[in-house]
Amino acid sequence: MLIIISLSTNGEVMKCYSFHNSSGEICKKESCRYWVSLEKHSNCTIIAAKDGPMTLQTIGDIFGITRMRVCQIEKKILNKIKPVINNIR
Repeated sequence: MLIIISLSTNGEVMKCYSFHNSSGEICKKESCRYWVSLEKHSNCTIIAAKDGPMTLQTIGDIFGITRMRVCQIEKKILNKIKPVINNIR
């Protein structure tokens, strides 16, 4: 299932993402809501997500939570978006 989320209305996030994705420079803007201490992915959760599917354990390690908590969050999100997806079909 592919879910597209609008990241920013003014495009500021996409400009930052594009710059760090293309340059390979590590983002130092810790105030960004997408910043995470993960140098492998330039400290950006958007760049990390672009690399494809990850295990619940890997996601938990990125955010400092357990894989069980990631699973709980995933289930909660899926329950919230299920009505929206059903209305689109």
